[in-house]
Amino acid sequence: MAPTMVIVPGSFARSEMYDPVVLPLRETGHTIHALDPPCYPKSHKKGTPAPSMYDDAKFIQDFVERLADKGEDVVIFAHSYGGLPATESLKTITKSERSAQGKRGGVIRIAYLTCIVPKVGENLVTTIRGGAPEMSVDEDDWLYQDDASITARLCFNSLSSEEGIALATELLMPGRHSSVSFGDSLTYPGYKDVPVSWFFCEDDACITPEVQQTAINDIEEAWKSTDKAGQKVDVTSVKCDHIPIYSAREELEKWMEGLFKQRLG
Repeated sequence: MAPTMVIVPGSFARSEMYDPVVLPLRETGHTIHALDPPCYPKSHKKGTPAPSMYDDAKFIQDFVERLADKGEDVVIFAHSYGGLPATESLKTITKSERSAQGKRGGVIRIAYLTCIVPKVGENLVTTIRGGAPEMSVDEDDWLYQDDASITARLCFNSLSSEEGIALATELLMPGRHSSVSFGDSLTYPGYKDVPVSWFFCEDDACITPEVQQTAINDIEEAWKSTDKAGQKVDVTSVKCDHIPIYSAREELEKWMEGLFKQRLG
C-alpha cells in the first residue's frame, strides 16, 4: 500500500497553493493532506499574538500521529520554511520509533522541496544567510510584504516579471506569517531518523543553491553517527525557481509520484 503524504507549506502560503500538483495526484488514487499550521495565513487574526515554530511542529506531529495510529505510513513533504517545523516534528512519530514501542504506522521519509533545514541550535535567519527580503511586521508580530515585485524576484524568477508579480499578488501577498517562527531554533535533528529526499531548485533566489547544498551536506554529516553512515540524500536537481509548482510543474509532480513508491531505504 502506498504511503500517505502530508504537505507542510512554505511561509505565507495557504495549502491551496499546492493544488496544481496535489489534485492530479489525488485523482490517481494517492492520499495527500496539505496542512495550514498555526504560523500560517489561515490562522492569522488581527489582535492575536504570533505563534512559534514549535506550535507548528506540534500541529504537524499531532496530525501525523493520528494518521499513524490508524496504521498509515507517512511521507512528510516540506517546502521552504516548512522544512524547519517538519524536521522538529519528527521526534516520536517516525515509523522506526513507533515500531520499537509496538505501535503501527509513522513517518518513513521526509522530502524537502528547497527547504530551510538548520543544524540544531540554528534558525531560519541564521540558515538562509540574507536570502529573505525585508518585511514589515504588525503590532501582533505577524510579518507581511507590500511589494509584489520583491516577492516575484525571489520566488518566481523563472517566470516573466508579469507572471511572477501576478502569482505573488494572488498567492503570497494576501497572507501573513508569524515573525516569531523565523527566530525559533531547531532542537531536534529529525532528519537523522528517516531517509531524506531533496528537490533541488537550481535557480532559487530565495533559498539559494549554496544554502540548499549546505543543508544536504549537514544532513549527510549527521548520519555519520547513525546506522545511515555512508548514505546520501536522494537529490533531484531541476533548473527552476523557489516555487516549482508553477515553474517546473511536470518535474515536481513526477518527483512527488516517485515519493509514493519509495519505502524505508
